[in-house]
Amino acid sequence: MSASTLPSDLVFPQPVPPLPGEFREIAPGILWLRLALPFALDHVNIYLIDDGDGWAVLDTGIADLRTRTVWQALLAGGLGGRKLTRLILTHYHPDHLGLAGWMTGDLGLELWMTEVEYTAGRNAHRLLDEEGRAVHRRFFETHGMNEETIKGAMGRGTGYMKMTTGLPDRYTPLVAGETIRIGGRDFEIHTGGGHAPNQAMLLCRAERLFLAADQVLARISPNVSVWPTEPNSDPLANYLRSLGELRARIPDDVFAMPAHNLPFYGLHTRIDALRTHHEHRCNDIIAACSRPLTTSEVLPVLFPRLLDAHQVGFAFGEVLAHINYLANRGALAPQVDKAGVIRFERT
Repeated sequence: MSASTLPSDLVFPQPVPPLPGEFREIAPGILWLRLALPFALDHVNIYLIDDGDGWAVLDTGIADLRTRTVWQALLAGGLGGRKLTRLILTHYHPDHLGLAGWMTGDLGLELWMTEVEYTAGRNAHRLLDEEGRAVHRRFFETHGMNEETIKGAMGRGTGYMKMTTGLPDRYTPLVAGETIRIGGRDFEIHTGGGHAPNQAMLLCRAERLFLAADQVLARISPNVSVWPTEPNSDPLANYLRSLGELRARIPDDVFAMPAHNLPFYGLHTRIDALRTHHEHRCNDIIAACSRPLTTSEVLPVLFPRLLDAHQVGFAFGEVLAHINYLANRGALAPQVDKAGVIRFERT
């Protein structure tokens, strides 16, 4: 879908976002801040929720100078003199927890996060050491990636994980099914997998406000990838299961505020479209695998456009997520050659 085209079956109350580094009120007592990212997906939405004498922060942006400068300007008076009260992180990806160490350390904010995402964030830097890089290399080689592409994907991937200030030694767990009170509102805690292990989302049922994180985005599907440390995982099944659960548990008339793209109405319509999108991608892979293909050979089937090194790593993981999903359901059969390279053919 073109980034310049809004889905016609969704309603966008504010079709023009704030400029990077600026914010506006998106719902009563909720500020929408847009921060820039140095990737093809060039922004992340941050929400500040009225928390009595200050603002609770939902996610932080990455740990680069531009993002930190925005926060320093806000703290110096951009928020009308009101303080930040606590930090709530939806998941461990760097565009969401990048400045967590700074906010919890220098600013003294208490961290709230699901246990699984906290653990994943603490473990993420292990992938930067020599052993972690060897795991990445073997993973890519096994699925047919050539040497030049491996070097590019590994270089950008490890750089991405450096865009954080770490996590503190203590936090308060967010638990699915429980409620967190922020200011005068009660928010139900919902979680879902696929894009991240146990991403947190918040629902204020009384006011029909849904902070959707990366799980349901208006224009694109979140990246759903297989990672080198879990080569046989099935994240697409987890993601589709999560979408079904959200559709059953979250009312259709909520105002969805995602971490990327625009806030919108039409949650169930968008969930249905995302499920159809992944079904079509699976069908495209089945059609392509009339002969044995590696994941690298399938990649241009789903991503025919030119990808930069950063995008290749995510696209590769997403292709394999669809392949694993199909293989687990008997639609594809793996074949391993003498060099250990895996190919897949439709059954």
